[in-house]
Amino acid sequence: MQVKISEAKAVIINCIKAKLVPMMVGSPAIGKSSVINQIAKEFNLKVIDLRLAQCDPTDLLGFPSITGERAGYVPMDTFPIEGDEYPINTDGKPYAGWLLFLDELTSATTAVQAASYKLVLDRMVGKYNLHKNVAIVCAGNLETDNAIVESMSTALQSRLVHLELVLDVKEWLNWATEAKINHKITSYINFKPGALFTFMPDHTDQTYASPRTWEFADRFINVAGEDSPTLLAGLSGALSEGVAREFLLFCKIYKDLPTIAQIIESPSTARMSEEPSVRYAITGSIAHHATEENLTKLMEYIARMPVEFQVVCLKETVRRNRNLMKSPAIQKWIAVSAADLF
Repeated sequence: MQVKISEAKAVIINCIKAKLVPMMVGSPAIGKSSVINQIAKEFNLKVIDLRLAQCDPTDLLGFPSITGERAGYVPMDTFPIEGDEYPINTDGKPYAGWLLFLDELTSATTAVQAASYKLVLDRMVGKYNLHKNVAIVCAGNLETDNAIVESMSTALQSRLVHLELVLDVKEWLNWATEAKINHKITSYINFKPGALFTFMPDHTDQTYASPRTWEFADRFINVAGEDSPTLLAGLSGALSEGVAREFLLFCKIYKDLPTIAQIIESPSTARMSEEPSVRYAITGSIAHHATEENLTKLMEYIARMPVEFQVVCLKETVRRNRNLMKSPAIQKWIAVSAADLF
């Protein structure tokens, strides 16, 4: 079944509590690892990121050893087993357990997949039981995405709870706001939602735009600066040249926008463009600069926009500062417009 990332997170948490093993599949770079890290942080679990495509069967079953006249298998120290002490977090306190993330399961060889049967169903590495506070989550790519994918046996299929992740632009914008992603990026995605994820299985560019690569772009902008001559090359390397050029053209629009100071000084007469791309840009700028002190003036300007842009602007504003939801200016707008911001 297809689920959004937020829905997948809730299902995975319930699977973990029920001692079941969820299996996430989805296109590359849409945020599977991010879900894992969110859950681990929420429940104070140490993530063990194991890429099964790079493993041999002995990595899961244990390494052969001889003791006296008997041979056996010694488990790799990758896996916490019964009796192991909890690792220490960066704050000096112990973790509550571990989250074993078996990534690239669908890219693993048939032998490695077979070796994982005992691990995911019986929670054992060879003859050793996993620690009781180890949660297991699997992930892999879709066969339709032209990634390296091996067929999964029916025996392994029946050991997992299967979820197909799909990307939701609204969810990503909420995450991007909380992560303080550059407001020009979120304005651009508001303007052109399809630019969030441009992956095609048969693409010929060296890369593509995705939640992961937009985060790369944000990090590059933060280091290089918004006026750096290296921006086009750096963003092209993260997003593809076509997306990078379109985004930088969008950013140039900002230079022609009225400043926040001009809007606050004269909200009823400050410039208001008819061009949709400019309107999306100004909504992002307003949302980025809105405070409790200037919001009343900004709302006068926002009220001059078409109603659909008012909604976009206020949604972005409240995403960036939830406290502004309580402001009289926004509450009055909600009462008059009867619109839900979430």
